[in-house]
Amino acid sequence: MPDERISGKLIGAIVAVGSLAFIGILTETVMTVLFPQLMREFNVDTATVQWITTIYLLVVAATMPLSSYLNRRFKHRTLFLAAVALAVLGSLIMIVGHAFPVILIARVIQGMGSGVATPLMINIILEQSPKSKVGRLMGVGSLVITVAPAIGPTVGGAVSSILPWRAIFVIVIPIILLVSLPVGLKCVEQHRPTEEARLNSLQFVSIVLALCGLVMFLNQAGVAVSAAVSGGSATVSAVFAVVSLIVGLGALLFFGWSSKRSFSPLIRLGWLRDPMVLLHLIAYMLLPIVGIGFGYVITNVAQLSLGTSAFLSGALVLPGALIGAFFAPVGGMLHDRFGPVRPILGAFFAAICGPILLLVFSMRLTPVTLAGFYFIFGFGYSLGFSNIMTNALRNIAPQFMPDGNAVFNTCLQFGGAAGTALFSTILSVAQAGAGEEGGATFRHATAVGGSWTFATMIGIVAIAICCLIAAFRIGAKRNSRP
Repeated sequence: MPDERISGKLIGAIVAVGSLAFIGILTETVMTVLFPQLMREFNVDTATVQWITTIYLLVVAATMPLSSYLNRRFKHRTLFLAAVALAVLGSLIMIVGHAFPVILIARVIQGMGSGVATPLMINIILEQSPKSKVGRLMGVGSLVITVAPAIGPTVGGAVSSILPWRAIFVIVIPIILLVSLPVGLKCVEQHRPTEEARLNSLQFVSIVLALCGLVMFLNQAGVAVSAAVSGGSATVSAVFAVVSLIVGLGALLFFGWSSKRSFSPLIRLGWLRDPMVLLHLIAYMLLPIVGIGFGYVITNVAQLSLGTSAFLSGALVLPGALIGAFFAPVGGMLHDRFGPVRPILGAFFAAICGPILLLVFSMRLTPVTLAGFYFIFGFGYSLGFSNIMTNALRNIAPQFMPDGNAVFNTCLQFGGAAGTALFSTILSVAQAGAGEEGGATFRHATAVGGSWTFATMIGIVAIAICCLIAAFRIGAKRNSRP
């Protein structure tokens, strides 16, 4: 049928907006492979340098709750141009910045750009795709989320081996201005009227405080444990961690309470009363802890335990990235054809085999086995991840899809930020008191930290699988009713 065809302008819009989100996530994960180099350049430790990644993901997560409001209030093209401007400005500051706080400011600006671009891409797909092709196009959109984090370390290692690391941001600016911008101006269209939506600033502040508080809790709890293990004073960090947790949970509870009573909430949350959708959301938040955190773990274990170069450590992630690039759209096609249960559960039962094998061989890993076991995880993760959100949003009313998109993408980015903070903390604790980087003791300690990390990953993926199984059982009971 003609109305089931995918238009060229829709593909162009997805490419234009998706490329911005792709570049944002790519440059975020490019930095993970550079951490040892950045630690030396800026004279900071592991717990501090990871904020280059964590603050970016945190800002993205804090920006995404605005996406429902922005989608209703502004035209797609306006949001696209704002994302372009933020991406270019952030890259320019990264090029000229030579102090660690300036680098963090640049990451904040870049995070705002990605926080606008990623949900905009998903909203365009949901609003403008033929119904029979939604899963397929969501799979294409998932390439941004799954492939960019995977190939980022490879790109970072390759570029930094022949050029200064700032050259990465010199390269992306022409791509944005000469490819993304003109394609977007031609293809991004508006298929629905805007609304006179109002921004609830109090709710926005509360959700930002909640996200910041929870991530700061993970970071400072790790700093406190690391200090205690190495024999230092952990009191200040422990107090800060507890305060951060109280602030984060309190702000989150206030946000939920306020949203129920607000005439114009920042995000409408009534659809979360459906336990099947809520279980999908929990799984969608847990899995990026592993999926995004893996890039950090692989590259740092490779360099700090196995003694590989930055280029090789980044290249280890490439096979898993390439398989992800192929299987994300395939996963969407399987969802459209067979429904959600078998494509999603089969994918993640395959994915969990990766960290299981990494744990089993954690103390005798080689670069080849590290890349091979990550390949297994990347295959399953990319095959099933986007289908979780696709299936959940199909079970909520169309008028609430922008709200669902905002919540799912916020949880995705929070999961990524939490994963980086959590895994860097585990490695820091293992490395505490192990001597100087490069020594045999330090390498062994990093390998031990890697084994702890892989065990944590197995637990997280297992919990997500249990949530999905429970959700599908609820759906099956509903479908069996007369």
